[in-house]
Amino acid sequence: MDPVHRDVDALKDPQKLLIGGGILVSLVLFIYLAVTQVIIQPVLLVIGLLLGYTLFHARFGFTSAFRRLMSVGNGEALRAHMLMLGAATVLFAPVLALGLSFFGAEVAGYVAPVGVSLIVGAFIFGIGMQLGGGCASGTLYAIGGGRTVMFITLIFFIIGTTIGAAHLPFWTEEMPSMGEFSLATSTNLGYGGALIVSLIIFAVIAYISKVVERKKNSPKIAPLPSARGWKRIFRGSWPLWAAAIALAVLNALTLMTRGEPWGITSAFALWGSKAAQFIGFDVASWGYWQGEAATALNSSIFADSTTILNFGVILGAFIASAAGGLFKFTKITRGNFMASVIGGLMMGYGARLAFGCNIGAYFGGIASFSLHGYIWGIVAIGGTFLALYLRPLFGLSVPKSNDSVC
Repeated sequence: MDPVHRDVDALKDPQKLLIGGGILVSLVLFIYLAVTQVIIQPVLLVIGLLLGYTLFHARFGFTSAFRRLMSVGNGEALRAHMLMLGAATVLFAPVLALGLSFFGAEVAGYVAPVGVSLIVGAFIFGIGMQLGGGCASGTLYAIGGGRTVMFITLIFFIIGTTIGAAHLPFWTEEMPSMGEFSLATSTNLGYGGALIVSLIIFAVIAYISKVVERKKNSPKIAPLPSARGWKRIFRGSWPLWAAAIALAVLNALTLMTRGEPWGITSAFALWGSKAAQFIGFDVASWGYWQGEAATALNSSIFADSTTILNFGVILGAFIASAAGGLFKFTKITRGNFMASVIGGLMMGYGARLAFGCNIGAYFGGIASFSLHGYIWGIVAIGGTFLALYLRPLFGLSVPKSNDSVC
């Protein structure tokens, strides 16, 4: 089960009323942000719209990529990840080295500690995303596409990450950690040397995935209907390589706009903590919300840049799904409901412990030359392997070697 319902038979007619509605909501939100917030907020909304649009059109997944790799050895999507990461590091290196930004923000990548918190969190997240039906980005763009059960995943994702925020000081202060490690600044490589090493790593991983795929004679990814020529921008699927490059460029633009890369789950912690505070919890006393973080807790969610990116992703995916005639609410079963509850809780809790999700830790971390991003990916794949045995318990499918496509 991918994050978004797929119909491989033919292109559907555009849902023009929904497209108009999505554009109207986006425009109203853009104007509101332009009037009430600093200039970067409406800019980030546009970037978020493009991120969501890209994710949906290519069905660019992280959950399905790891699942296909571990179940049948298909590495097509993983190689798209390597292209995305390669393009992102090429763009991030000069931005981080020179401190380039559009609005004078101090630029910093996502470099986080390597320790027990990271390993436990990434493993839990790896299991959770396979049960919840999508990762952090997958949850958002699946909601934009109308997959009903993902609303359940999101609710419990928010609950899980809020609990994780409350528990985080224990994991970061009481559990062993070797601290932060950057290939660029913790070594003598610098950003230039770290870039070369990173590109070599991506190339080796891509090559190994190709060898494994040939050896296992893996089924290919199922094709999706698509228009031809320039119409493909608006109708049908995009090739994974195009989306990989687009996501890398958009992440670099995010870095230069707000001073840090694309992230998702910190906004979930904010939303959940505000809700917990509203019903009486003393959230302000949590270690997670001390220092500069307290400002976000006491401000409007529309002042939070990650929140605006998330809204943009949902709206962008909604417009993309309507353009393809694919927006459709789907059926919730007892099995996928329970899997979404458990998966959402695990992803939320794991994301806080691991200093991010597939976007903030894996994509943003690796693009920022942080060792924790690589470890996150390896450990999350381990969680995925275990989850392959858990998914059938909830009626969720797992690709098989004798499938014609996966």
